[in-house]
Amino acid sequence: MTALEFLRDCDSSQLMSDCDPQDYKRQEAIWELFTSECVYFLDQLMVLKEVFLATLTNLQMRDCLSDVDTWRLFANLNELCLVSFGFLTSLLHVIKESWKIPVAGPGPTLLELLHKAIRESICHCLQKYCLNYSTALFYLDSLKHREDFGSYVKWCERNQECRRLQLRDLLVAPLQRLTRYPLLLKNVGKRSRTEEEESALQSVVEQVDTSICDLEGNVKWLDNYQKVKQLRDALVWLPVWEREKRAFVPENLKHLLKAVTLENLITHRSLLHEGKLVLTENAKLHDVYLFLFDEFLLITKIKRNKKNPLRLPQYQELDQLLKEGCTFTVLDQPISLDRLQLRSVDQLNAAASGLPQSFIIMHQNRYQQCIAAFILQAPSEAVKVQ
Repeated sequence: MTALEFLRDCDSSQLMSDCDPQDYKRQEAIWELFTSECVYFLDQLMVLKEVFLATLTNLQMRDCLSDVDTWRLFANLNELCLVSFGFLTSLLHVIKESWKIPVAGPGPTLLELLHKAIRESICHCLQKYCLNYSTALFYLDSLKHREDFGSYVKWCERNQECRRLQLRDLLVAPLQRLTRYPLLLKNVGKRSRTEEEESALQSVVEQVDTSICDLEGNVKWLDNYQKVKQLRDALVWLPVWEREKRAFVPENLKHLLKAVTLENLITHRSLLHEGKLVLTENAKLHDVYLFLFDEFLLITKIKRNKKNPLRLPQYQELDQLLKEGCTFTVLDQPISLDRLQLRSVDQLNAAASGLPQSFIIMHQNRYQQCIAAFILQAPSEAVKVQ
């Protein structure tokens, strides 16, 4: 059973009954925590366990792939499944009680459950898995050349339960889940009934953040996550009427175009490259910072912190900019890499236009029409080539 099929059987319409608006939003945030945990448990953990691990175990019982170390590949996967299932069961009990649905016996409150589950089992269990993650990838790469192991992986990946996800995609799921807990718990905390409840939930969030920080340096994937997390909080996404001068929207209609939250757009992306350049716009030069992710490019304008009015050094690192309290306003929109065209400006034309070490980034739509162009200057020819 997929997570979607399971959730269809859960009657979330109860959420709508007898709730004031504030309590409704709180219930909605808790339901998001529950449904996302269902997807993680049913569509990721259980697929890893029932499709990949169970198949490998059966093959080894028949003296096939007997030298493959299941722990090095899957670590404490069985423990992860038990912990996630226990958390889901208890959380569903809490949800049913809040919806006034009869349940068998009393259970913990939401705060009691989160404190116990996060602190005593979830973080510890996920940390153990994360510490083995890099080893699992290296081990997986070392087994690639083997025909028997390759056949096993391909056979498993063709299973419809995988939904075209590869083994690597599923192995990273627990790491992604660990980094998503703070966002989900903060969302519940924002909708708390009392300040005490919000403070208690914040302490749970801090516990998860501490667990992630403890893994820094040991898991390369999480190092990228920490950097992206800092950047996420510093990015400014302008509404369409500020981003596009031709888009006039009367004040009384702006609520209809309320921007979708884009905070999570970069959360689980890999930051491949970043650096400072100069943008030529309306015959003026502006400092911009570019962020190249695995699927798109962001061009941003640097906004200095008023408390630190001194001009920053030309080659200042991103970490230092973030420490100085700078923010990065996204220009236009994210440029998908398959819609991006790069044009280098030769030295003759660069000298004639007074734009040394320059190049042009073109943003095309699906019809190959250029919908935006950015003329950028690098501080040196070497940086431009990079």
